[in-house]
Amino acid sequence: MATEQELSEFLKGVEKRAFKRSVYHVRNVESALDIVQDSMMKLAMHYGDKPVAELPMLFQRILSNCTLDWFRRQKTRTALFSNMSDFEFPGEEGEFDLLETLNTESQSNQTESAESSTQRAQTLHEIETEIQALPSRQREAFLMRYWEELDVAETAAAMGCSQGSVKTHCSRAVQALGKALRAKGITL
Repeated sequence: MATEQELSEFLKGVEKRAFKRSVYHVRNVESALDIVQDSMMKLAMHYGDKPVAELPMLFQRILSNCTLDWFRRQKTRTALFSNMSDFEFPGEEGEFDLLETLNTESQSNQTESAESSTQRAQTLHEIETEIQALPSRQREAFLMRYWEELDVAETAAAMGCSQGSVKTHCSRAVQALGKALRAKGITL
C-alpha cells in the first residue's frame, strides 16, 4: 500500500507531463490544469491505498477519463451555443515546449548560434503544431506511447481499447506527422 509520502512523490513526478498531455488534448491551459487536478484528486481519494506499482496505470486511466469527460461537457455546452473563438488555439504564448527533453546536458554545455537556436525553436514549434492537428485518438496514443513512454499494453489499458487499436493509432499518427513535416521540409 502506498504511503502518503509515496503518493505525494508520485504525483509530483507525473504532474508536468500530465499537464502537457492535457494541454495538447484540450488546447486550453486552464482546462488542462483543472483536468490534471481532478485526476490527481480522484487518484488520491479512490486509489491512494493501492500499491505504488499500480499508481502509474491507474493515473493514466483516470487522466484519460477526465479528459473524455471534459470533451463530453464541452460538446454539451456548445450544442446550443457555438462560438468560433472557442475553436482557436492561443498557441503563440510558448509557455512550454513539447520536445524540451531534447535539451540534454551535452547540449546545455555547448554554445549554440542564434541561427541554429532559432531554427531549432521553429522546428519544435512546427512539430507541436502538427501533433495538435492529429485526430484526438491518434494524438492520445502517440503521446502516451512516445511521450509517456508506455508500452502498447499499458497504452491500450489507459485508452480503454485493444492493443491493435493502439498500434493502428500510433502508426497513423507517425505517418501523418512524417508526411506533414516532410511537406514543410523537416526531416528528423
